[in-house]
Amino acid sequence: MRNFLTVSRIDPTKRLVVERTKDFGEIYEVFPKEDASSQSDRCIQCGDPFCLNKCPLHNYVPQWLKAVAEKDLEFAFNLSNEPSPFPEVMGRVCPHDRLCEGDCTLNDGHGAITIGSIETFINEEGFKAGLSPKFPGITTDKKVAIIGSGPAGLSAATYLLRAGIAVTVYERDDRAGGLMTYGIPNFKLDKKVIERRVNILKDAGMELVTNCEVGKDITFDEMANKHDAIFIGVGATKAKGARLSGEKADNVYMSMQYLTAIQRKNFGLKYDKQFDFKDQDVVVIGGGDTAMDCVRTAKREGAKSVTCLYRRDAHNMPGSQKEYKNAMEEGVDFTFYASPKEIVLGENGKAVSVEMIKTVLGAKDESGRQRMEEVSGSEFKVKADVVIMALGFDPEVPSFLAENGIETNEWGGVVVNDDYETTTSGIYAGGDCYRGADLVVTAALDGREAARKMIKSLLK
Repeated sequence: MRNFLTVSRIDPTKRLVVERTKDFGEIYEVFPKEDASSQSDRCIQCGDPFCLNKCPLHNYVPQWLKAVAEKDLEFAFNLSNEPSPFPEVMGRVCPHDRLCEGDCTLNDGHGAITIGSIETFINEEGFKAGLSPKFPGITTDKKVAIIGSGPAGLSAATYLLRAGIAVTVYERDDRAGGLMTYGIPNFKLDKKVIERRVNILKDAGMELVTNCEVGKDITFDEMANKHDAIFIGVGATKAKGARLSGEKADNVYMSMQYLTAIQRKNFGLKYDKQFDFKDQDVVVIGGGDTAMDCVRTAKREGAKSVTCLYRRDAHNMPGSQKEYKNAMEEGVDFTFYASPKEIVLGENGKAVSVEMIKTVLGAKDESGRQRMEEVSGSEFKVKADVVIMALGFDPEVPSFLAENGIETNEWGGVVVNDDYETTTSGIYAGGDCYRGADLVVTAALDGREAARKMIKSLLK
């Protein structure tokens, strides 16, 4: 270990831009064994590892880096899968620059360990070698219903199944995965990765009921009467608007509408053809990872031009810097320090441009972030055939919540206590429906911790 003085940080090979923008295949190649081992060998094995502490799941990062350096794949695989329900997903989609790698000691002049890429290597190489997470089978008479098969729901299912508790997952879409399936494009996360993990859970005893919306296709009472506890993981899918004049025009779309439609297209399913933006000028408003997903998708779909509008600068974008750089490489245009004021409509009632005003960053607010200030008289317009709003999400509020005494807060988030239990006994919740739109890894954390609380309650 500690070879950071002689071995520099390297990132996994990326497919060439001219190749990768022609399809939706993942752009990063998995590390070869030699690179994974040599990169792991750079770890200095901190006594108080910042990477582990910064990871929401508290992954055993130094320990599995040591195992990879020593070429003990099975030990690394088992360590990786212990605190994390699907590490091969986290290795691909986590904003490592803001989490584990961002707090790596070697960031001080040497370059952080490529933790995310090594996490992906461990699991892909482990699956290739025939390794698989271990489950005991259903060993208890307890049953838990899970509403939603996104990261929180599948994480909860994972840890309940490890305790031998039967799980039934109710998913309103045609396949499991939630955001991971219909919100994150294939070039970041191949859907075969999700399908493989779902199949592992099904083999472990999980029952998956798709095309089933609780409160519509099955009543809440009917579901509740079959189970000893319930976990709600319905996510946050209600798109936020900007309250701009003109944003209700037919050619102004919400990000998840677009991403879902194109994913359906990639699955070979029926989709709304209005989302074919080939040869059009596409404008995306927002600066997070969802905005980057939209701009990069539009490039692959053959848009004439793709422009991302953001009111601050690149450094202050809330998403991963890696995704911003990938979008830049792929030919996306960025207009920073610009805030939207109006969607300008043509005679046919459709958007033809976005009126913007230039901004500057001023004094810091209570959180330490600089306030955005508009520059008077600096208005300008950006031509648009299509406008996509990527401004975040709020939780939807299913009617079955209030009907069953499950309280929500002022913005629609499910209220839970320290045990992830809602205001109705025996019903738990986690993920974006409780904390608001956040990361896959934080939803996975909620699912894991809620499952542990359910296990303790059910098996006492």
